[in-house]
Amino acid sequence: MAYAPDNRDFYDADSHVMELPNFIIDYADKEFKDLIPPVNYKASLVTDEEVEEIVNNGGKHSKEHVETQIALGDRLIAESKEIQALGAFNRADRSVAMDMLGFKKQLVFATHSVVTPFRDLRGKAKYVDKQGVKITPELRYGATRAHNRAMSDFCSEDPRLMGVGVIPLHEPELAMVELDFAIKSGLEAIWVPHYACGDRSPGHLALDPFWRKLSEEGIPFLMHVGGSPLQLDKSWSDNGKPPSKDWMGGGENVRAKDMVVMHQGPETFVSMMVLDGVFERHPELKGASVELGAGWVPEMLQRLDYVVKTWSRVDKNLSEIKRKPSEQLIEQMAFTPFHHEDVSMLMDASHLELYLFSSDYPHVEGTSDPIGRFERFLVDRDESTKNLFYSENFLKIFPDARV
Repeated sequence: MAYAPDNRDFYDADSHVMELPNFIIDYADKEFKDLIPPVNYKASLVTDEEVEEIVNNGGKHSKEHVETQIALGDRLIAESKEIQALGAFNRADRSVAMDMLGFKKQLVFATHSVVTPFRDLRGKAKYVDKQGVKITPELRYGATRAHNRAMSDFCSEDPRLMGVGVIPLHEPELAMVELDFAIKSGLEAIWVPHYACGDRSPGHLALDPFWRKLSEEGIPFLMHVGGSPLQLDKSWSDNGKPPSKDWMGGGENVRAKDMVVMHQGPETFVSMMVLDGVFERHPELKGASVELGAGWVPEMLQRLDYVVKTWSRVDKNLSEIKRKPSEQLIEQMAFTPFHHEDVSMLMDASHLELYLFSSDYPHVEGTSDPIGRFERFLVDRDESTKNLFYSENFLKIFPDARV
């Protein structure tokens, strides 16, 4: 019996591959292989010993481990986590996991291999990262292509796995080249960083060909945690007290102060897209914000409507916006709530068609029972509302995914 009940369809807007150290190095062009750092699990729940054991076993879990995971049955999502999860990095095992999970489709994001493509080096001397590697445009986009080859390969044998490519927006012309490559590689969505890449707004006219191409090809753009620096500027943590620990007990992942402002990046990104007229110019463009929460969405819609209505009297750019921002976003965007956010309340405060189910498999943040977590808020809603959340809103963004 699968984890997901068979009384409705479930489309999962968030899952991950747990990359082995050479995940994108193996797919990189020769000139970049020695420049792209291996995947680093330092800021995670995965130990070096776990990774080493898998690498020494030929990049596979042992037969006994796989059999133990399969024996979990419908408890797979509760007990199969991180790099030890069934199908964490092996595509054949992932297909077995999909059988056991029971989801119709599942977006698949990277976990740790977007460091070089998305590295934010604004204001840093010579654009050098912590390893002393100079992040040139060529390296940034060389790592992007390697990542997208790897993701395409991982998702290539199971149509239920919807591969998510990455495209940094720092260099518009190079972004277009890699977008063409990602589309030809069969990737079904494009994850973009949600900060001002290249010191420009995502609504800058230099990026308009990028949004137009996505719109014409029916490829949604996605934002996801990790698409912008996880941690606040160090000055906000300087309070004269001992350093704060992150949620895993270390210091390099999300801390309490980081979590309370995590929404600011995606909210700013979406707001700039609206105010710069991107959704207005490209009404067929679709997008989603994933694993960045959704409690901020209703207020953003109200604020954008108010700002455009009021400031359009003095701002010529805003006067060109004909559809209300809230209408644009209801038609063209969707958002995944965190498991602790009351999705029913969010629907009432904004719109039924804005929110998506997500499992975050195999990350521990997805909880041991993501459906159950959301059901506690949806228990009194009718079946049509539940179907919107679990499937139809996903299919609004990905209409070709229906099975």
